[in-house]
Amino acid sequence: MTRAARIIEFVERYLRVPEGKDVGQPMVLADFQKQFIVDVFDNPHGTRRAILSQGTQGGKTALIAAILAAFIVGPEARQNATAVSGALSREQASLVFRLCCLMIQQSPKLAPLVRVIPSGKRIIGLPMNVEYRAMSAEAKTAMGASPLLIIGDEWGQVRGPQDDFIDSLLTSQGAHENPLQIIISTQAASDADWLSVQIDDALKSGDPKIVCHLYAAPEGCDLMDESAWRAANPALGLFRSLDDLREQMTQAQRMPSMENTARNLLLNQRVSTVSPFISPDVWKACATPTQICADVPVFAGLDLSARTDLTALVIVGQVDGVWHVQPHFWAPEIGLADRARRDRAPYDVWHRQGVLRTTPGASVDLEHVAADMLEIFAEMDVQAIAFDRWRIDQLRRELDRMGAELPLVEFGQGFQSFSPALDVLEAELLNGRIAHGGNPLLTWCAANAVTAKDPAGNRKLDKQKATGRIDGLVALAMAMGVASKAEEAMGVTLEGFTFV
Repeated sequence: MTRAARIIEFVERYLRVPEGKDVGQPMVLADFQKQFIVDVFDNPHGTRRAILSQGTQGGKTALIAAILAAFIVGPEARQNATAVSGALSREQASLVFRLCCLMIQQSPKLAPLVRVIPSGKRIIGLPMNVEYRAMSAEAKTAMGASPLLIIGDEWGQVRGPQDDFIDSLLTSQGAHENPLQIIISTQAASDADWLSVQIDDALKSGDPKIVCHLYAAPEGCDLMDESAWRAANPALGLFRSLDDLREQMTQAQRMPSMENTARNLLLNQRVSTVSPFISPDVWKACATPTQICADVPVFAGLDLSARTDLTALVIVGQVDGVWHVQPHFWAPEIGLADRARRDRAPYDVWHRQGVLRTTPGASVDLEHVAADMLEIFAEMDVQAIAFDRWRIDQLRRELDRMGAELPLVEFGQGFQSFSPALDVLEAELLNGRIAHGGNPLLTWCAANAVTAKDPAGNRKLDKQKATGRIDGLVALAMAMGVASKAEEAMGVTLEGFTFV
């Protein structure tokens, strides 16, 4: 028998349904679960990482528990090995531990073969001395031993491309020649989040050691399209109630505030439960190559940072009716890795790629920023640079000391001042008249950006509601805003708008 066949036979022969209407009955794996096990454990290349992503309430946690049982007292048990499941919350970690215990303890054959330690969420497989531990990011538990198996439970909840807890788990398997990582989760909210990055890499790289089963509804599908429900929920009609799903989707269609949550959790789509300023699809559609020639009049937005945060300069110039975007970012050199962990953003990687500049020291050096700006603008026809008043006096002093003068224009950050700039930026993005080149740091800022409204309906970007840094998009909005105000003087036309 193959490894997969032995695991499937073990699960269906010895394990019991832990709870629900069939509690105590032998487990029966669904076809999609069996196929996942086959693809992971019978992979001729050997599997290093496996990902199963589907809608919520589809039996993901039960499958995790069954696979863990196979490693504790089943055919995958190895002498003195360690297996762990990692969840972001204590509650989720406890659920996996509880289901695994119930599955084993209800089996007359398996119950005598384990020792359960509830206080530490540990199960010891006595025949091979295998130790399983349920871990959570909240507990900040030290890893210790090197686990043969790591199962990531609902890691789609991680916001941003990096997480310290996950990093500590995935880098702890060095003692094994063929360790295994299995991630089972609904999708993350955005392309920039950890699980999305892993899924995209798995689908694009063609790495034979990565197995990825993604069940998701098509983009833009109707909420009441039952074929989309089945695409995202392979367990529908088996142990996922069709009536319950229909009721939830009907409610989401009736209440627009619930739509994003339903699409993310029930249809397994990458949709943030917080409505972003611009949708990922619209932003992706504008990721065309960008180039600003020396003879093109340009406008810029400058968002200076607090001493340890991002400073952003975004330049725009219109070429053949399309606004080409050139972003520049700065951050302090010292503490870059710490800020990457804090913001869950790969600043160190972006620095190596040349996307992010660093200034000497532990805080943003405006002398360094001023010198870089003069170098950047040396060959450009700069018409106006919109700025927020924060720390601008310090930058002016540095420019004066260098004997340089730039066309700096104050740009208000309140609702009344910022709303027209957002209207212009939104219109140009929706009409495909912006080319931003897919700059990863600017894309991250765009994915994080959300707006707030005043009673009059004016909008501005809200840093308090944002899921991460938005400095780049703030600078882009200011650049488009100051460009729009210069429309009459420069002869630059933004279709569909009249500016005073």
